[in-house]
Amino acid sequence: MRVAGSRAALARRAHLLLLQVYRRLPRSLRLFVVHRMTPSFTVGSICVVERDDGALLLVRHSYRRRWGFPGGLANRGEEVADAARREAMEEVGLTVELVGEPAVVVDPDPRRVDVVFRARAVAADTATPSSPEIVELAWFATDALPELQHEASSALVALTRARGRAERP
Repeated sequence: MRVAGSRAALARRAHLLLLQVYRRLPRSLRLFVVHRMTPSFTVGSICVVERDDGALLLVRHSYRRRWGFPGGLANRGEEVADAARREAMEEVGLTVELVGEPAVVVDPDPRRVDVVFRARAVAADTATPSSPEIVELAWFATDALPELQHEASSALVALTRARGRAERP
Protein backbone atom coordinates (compact mmCIF):
# COMPACT_ATOMS: atom_id res chain seq x y z
CA MET A 1 0.00 0.00 0.00
CA ARG A 2 2.81 2.39 0.90
CA VAL A 3 4.65 1.64 -2.35
CA ALA A 4 1.52 2.34 -4.39
CA GLY A 5 1.01 5.65 -2.56
CA SER A 6 4.60 6.73 -3.09
CA ARG A 7 4.41 5.75 -6.77
CA ALA A 8 1.26 7.84 -7.16
CA ALA A 9 2.92 10.81 -5.43
CA LEU A 10 5.98 10.43 -7.66
CA ALA A 11 3.78 10.23 -10.76
CA ARG A 12 1.93 13.42 -9.70
CA ARG A 13 5.22 15.27 -9.17
CA ALA A 14 6.55 14.08 -12.53
CA HIS A 15 3.30 15.14 -14.21
CA LEU A 16 3.52 18.63 -12.66
CA LEU A 17 7.16 18.98 -13.67
CA LEU A 18 6.37 17.99 -17.25
CA LEU A 19 3.48 20.49 -17.35
CA GLN A 20 5.77 23.26 -16.10
CA VAL A 21 8.43 22.42 -18.68
CA TYR A 22 5.81 22.22 -21.43
CA ARG A 23 4.35 25.63 -20.52
CA ARG A 24 7.81 27.23 -20.75
CA LEU A 25 8.34 25.99 -24.31
CA PRO A 26 7.82 28.51 -27.11
CA ARG A 27 4.27 28.43 -28.48
CA SER A 28 5.39 27.03 -31.83
CA LEU A 29 7.15 24.13 -30.12
CA ARG A 30 4.12 23.44 -27.87
CA LEU A 31 1.89 23.30 -30.96
CA PHE A 32 4.34 20.96 -32.66
CA VAL A 33 4.26 18.62 -29.64
CA VAL A 34 0.44 18.63 -29.60
CA HIS A 35 0.24 17.97 -33.35
CA ARG A 36 2.75 15.11 -33.16
CA MET A 37 1.27 13.43 -30.10
CA THR A 38 -2.44 13.77 -30.90
CA PRO A 39 -3.55 12.37 -34.23
CA SER A 40 -6.78 14.38 -34.18
CA PHE A 41 -8.55 16.74 -31.80
CA THR A 42 -8.32 16.37 -28.04
CA VAL A 43 -11.55 16.80 -26.08
CA GLY A 44 -11.76 18.66 -22.81
CA SER A 45 -14.36 19.92 -20.38
CA ILE A 46 -14.50 23.35 -18.80
CA CYS A 47 -16.63 23.85 -15.70
CA VAL A 48 -17.84 27.43 -15.15
CA VAL A 49 -18.97 27.29 -11.52
CA GLU A 50 -21.38 30.09 -10.61
CA ARG A 51 -22.57 31.14 -7.15
CA ASP A 52 -26.11 32.36 -6.41
CA ASP A 53 -24.85 35.97 -6.50
CA GLY A 54 -23.47 35.41 -10.02
CA ALA A 55 -19.79 35.30 -9.01
CA LEU A 56 -17.61 32.86 -10.97
CA LEU A 57 -15.00 30.51 -9.52
CA LEU A 58 -11.60 30.95 -11.14
CA VAL A 59 -8.39 29.01 -10.60
CA ARG A 60 -4.75 29.78 -11.27
CA HIS A 61 -2.65 26.81 -12.33
CA SER A 62 0.98 26.47 -11.25
CA TYR A 63 2.11 26.48 -14.87
CA ARG A 64 0.03 29.44 -16.12
CA ARG A 65 0.04 33.12 -15.26
CA ARG A 66 -3.58 33.99 -16.05
CA TRP A 67 -6.78 32.77 -14.40
CA GLY A 68 -9.02 30.05 -15.81
CA PHE A 69 -11.87 27.72 -14.96
CA PRO A 70 -11.61 24.23 -13.52
CA GLY A 71 -11.32 21.77 -16.36
CA GLY A 72 -9.13 19.49 -18.36
CA LEU A 73 -9.02 16.72 -20.90
CA ALA A 74 -11.61 13.97 -20.85
CA ASN A 75 -10.21 10.51 -20.29
CA ARG A 76 -10.54 7.98 -23.08
CA GLY A 77 -14.16 6.76 -23.08
CA GLU A 78 -15.28 9.31 -20.46
CA GLU A 79 -18.41 11.38 -21.08
CA VAL A 80 -17.57 15.10 -21.20
CA ALA A 81 -20.16 15.90 -18.50
CA ASP A 82 -18.51 13.33 -16.22
CA ALA A 83 -15.12 14.88 -17.02
CA ALA A 84 -16.41 18.33 -16.00
CA ARG A 85 -17.68 16.99 -12.68
CA ARG A 86 -14.44 15.05 -12.11
CA GLU A 87 -12.25 18.06 -12.86
CA ALA A 88 -14.27 20.27 -10.47
CA MET A 89 -13.79 17.70 -7.71
CA GLU A 90 -10.09 17.10 -8.48
CA GLU A 91 -9.11 20.75 -8.82
CA VAL A 92 -11.31 22.59 -6.31
CA GLY A 93 -12.95 19.89 -4.18
CA LEU A 94 -16.51 20.72 -5.24
CA THR A 95 -19.35 18.40 -6.14
CA VAL A 96 -21.18 20.29 -8.88
CA GLU A 97 -24.50 20.10 -10.68
CA LEU A 98 -24.29 20.94 -14.37
CA VAL A 99 -26.89 23.53 -15.39
CA GLY A 100 -28.43 24.01 -18.83
CA GLU A 101 -27.03 23.03 -22.18
CA PRO A 102 -23.27 23.08 -22.73
CA ALA A 103 -21.47 25.26 -25.24
CA VAL A 104 -18.68 24.05 -27.51
CA VAL A 105 -15.40 25.79 -28.32
CA VAL A 106 -13.29 24.47 -31.20
CA ASP A 107 -9.70 25.69 -31.23
CA PRO A 108 -8.10 24.41 -34.45
CA ASP A 109 -4.57 25.59 -33.68
CA PRO A 110 -3.86 23.18 -30.83
CA ARG A 111 -6.59 20.90 -32.28
CA ARG A 112 -8.75 20.96 -29.17
CA VAL A 113 -12.50 20.84 -28.59
CA ASP A 114 -13.75 22.08 -25.22
CA VAL A 115 -17.26 21.42 -23.99
CA VAL A 116 -18.17 24.24 -21.60
CA PHE A 117 -20.65 23.61 -18.79
CA ARG A 118 -22.30 26.05 -16.40
CA ALA A 119 -22.37 24.55 -12.91
CA ARG A 120 -23.39 25.20 -9.32
CA ALA A 121 -21.98 23.63 -6.16
CA VAL A 122 -24.35 20.93 -4.90
CA ALA A 123 -23.86 21.69 -1.21
CA ALA A 124 -22.35 24.46 0.84
CA ASP A 125 -18.94 22.99 0.07
CA THR A 126 -16.02 25.34 0.38
CA ALA A 127 -13.87 25.47 -2.72
CA THR A 128 -10.24 24.73 -1.87
CA PRO A 129 -7.30 23.86 -4.11
CA SER A 130 -7.45 20.07 -4.21
CA SER A 131 -4.66 19.50 -6.71
CA PRO A 132 -1.00 20.51 -6.54
CA GLU A 133 -1.43 22.17 -9.94
CA ILE A 134 -3.89 24.73 -8.48
CA VAL A 135 -2.01 27.48 -6.64
CA GLU A 136 -4.91 29.84 -6.07
CA LEU A 137 -8.66 30.08 -6.45
CA ALA A 138 -11.13 32.87 -5.91
CA TRP A 139 -14.68 33.98 -6.68
CA PHE A 140 -14.98 37.00 -8.98
CA ALA A 141 -17.95 39.15 -9.93
CA THR A 142 -18.48 39.05 -13.69
CA ASP A 143 -17.79 42.79 -13.92
CA ALA A 144 -14.47 42.42 -12.05
CA LEU A 145 -12.79 39.45 -13.73
CA PRO A 146 -8.97 39.31 -13.72
CA GLU A 147 -6.88 38.63 -16.81
CA LEU A 148 -8.16 35.32 -18.20
CA GLN A 149 -6.51 32.49 -20.08
CA HIS A 150 -7.46 32.30 -23.76
CA GLU A 151 -9.54 29.15 -23.12
CA ALA A 152 -11.46 30.81 -20.27
CA SER A 153 -12.29 33.87 -22.39
CA SER A 154 -13.45 31.64 -25.24
CA ALA A 155 -15.57 29.60 -22.79
CA LEU A 156 -17.35 32.71 -21.50
CA VAL A 157 -18.06 33.94 -25.03
CA ALA A 158 -19.42 30.52 -26.03
CA LEU A 159 -21.67 30.32 -22.95
CA THR A 160 -22.99 33.83 -23.55
CA ARG A 161 -23.80 33.00 -27.18
CA ALA A 162 -25.45 29.70 -26.20
CA ARG A 163 -27.53 31.45 -23.54
CA GLY A 164 -28.67 34.03 -26.10
CA ARG A 165 -29.74 31.30 -28.53
CA ALA A 166 -31.62 29.46 -25.78
CA GLU A 167 -33.54 32.61 -24.77
CA ARG A 168 -34.80 33.35 -28.30
CA PRO A 169 -38.43 32.39 -29.01
